[in-house]
Amino acid sequence: MGESQSIPASIDDPRVTPQFYRRVPGSTDLHLVGVVHDHPASIARVERVLETVDPDLLALELPPAALPLYRAYARDGDGGDPPRFGGEMSAAIRATDAEVVGIDAPNWSFLRRLVARLVADRVPASTARRVISSVGGATRSALTCRIAASLTHATSMTIACDDPIEYECAHTDPPAEQAAHERSHVAGIQALLGSVDTDGSALAYRDETRERCMIDRLADVRSTGEVVAVVGVDHLETLEAALDGTNA
Repeated sequence: MGESQSIPASIDDPRVTPQFYRRVPGSTDLHLVGVVHDHPASIARVERVLETVDPDLLALELPPAALPLYRAYARDGDGGDPPRFGGEMSAAIRATDAEVVGIDAPNWSFLRRLVARLVADRVPASTARRVISSVGGATRSALTCRIAASLTHATSMTIACDDPIEYECAHTDPPAEQAAHERSHVAGIQALLGSVDTDGSALAYRDETRERCMIDRLADVRSTGEVVAVVGVDHLETLEAALDGTNA
């Protein structure tokens, strides 16, 4: 897909490139925005795309249970700077009036699909235990977010579940510097992950099932109108390939 076809002509920003942004055309367009959690370039990319696209629906790689907390993060502050917490996800919520949905696990669809795959593949008990343990951790995190959101709404405090990741660049740095730092960071992570064989591992089972559920959810919500989906950059190619043509 050429850059002139994938990136809206009104966006002239070094942080919005085909490496991090894909448009999946159809009767309603799906815009996939890849992000690195908390990175200034990712936060700015999400804001630029949402300023330009003005979607009907914003889909976030978050569990539905975590959305109330990120909505609270989005309301925190004066709007001049990015939200203090929640990174690109809370920045995305702040940047649009569109309906917001969470498309990530854990949810019932994910759990049903995961169990069915583990049974069908007859995975060793040790692998199944590691998968279940990782899912349990993700479920606890989602519930923690829901509780933190309730406390944030009930008190004058903003409850943070995680400290923001700090990088060697800031949102005040020039866009080109942010973009260069982000590309370097992603290249380093990809090189590290490329040296590790995860086929058949607990991590592979969990993450492949997560992606399949995200694909199904995005295919469903495309019927509501134009969608911007904010997901980890490592999901972009898989989601684009699977969703191309699902809403022609």
